[in-house]
Amino acid sequence: QVRLVESGGGLVQSGGSLRLSCEFSDEIHSINTMGWYRQAPGNQRDLVAQFTRSGGLNYGDSVKGRFTMSGDNGKKTVYLQMNSLKPEDTAVYYCYSNWGRTYWGQGTQVTVSS
Repeated sequence: QVRLVESGGGLVQSGGSLRLSCEFSDEIHSINTMGWYRQAPGNQRDLVAQFTRSGGLNYGDSVKGRFTMSGDNGKKTVYLQMNSLKPEDTAVYYCYSNWGRTYWGQGTQVTVSS
């Protein structure tokens, strides 16, 4: 069964940092894309960062220069390092993987106080 499990969310003050982790199951061994989306209340789910099958790494415009995505295949984990956090970064962050279909984690809440 495909699983993605996020961790690392929490409450942080504006300007602070958090690192999210997404551990994925052994069934995920090929991807088209893999990464992070986020969704704030009343908003659509927006791209934060993603790896692509061709080796690319893409970021949403609002997080460029502040967030960094990385991965460790040995640990079957992807990470999202978030620096210089702003209140508008407050959202539920979802890890996902796409290969034929899209799988989602359960999400982790990130709250940035002003």
